[in-house]
Amino acid sequence: MMLMIIVMLRDGRVVVVQGRAAWALNELMAAGAAGCSIFDRPAPRWSSYVYQLRELGIAIETVREPHSGPFAGHHARYFLRIQIIILKKAGGES
Repeated sequence: MMLMIIVMLRDGRVVVVQGRAAWALNELMAAGAAGCSIFDRPAPRWSSYVYQLRELGIAIETVREPHSGPFAGHHARYFLRIQIIILKKAGGES
């Protein structure tokens, strides 16, 4: 069974988040002020999950960070910028 999280946003709206977007929301809530990046919590489509959450009205900030190594460049770190109340959480990890 896929992960499902039902949350209430600050404005009182109730939102149902399912699947990998629910996993990403769960990871963002757990990360708190540290935020999430692909280096902290590997996942193939972080930008897609964040897009889906934003479409539901969940405020997420993106900050670009540099990284070194053989493929040096920048990556995104995502921060949950809205207070959320979990009403129900059910299902698996993804």
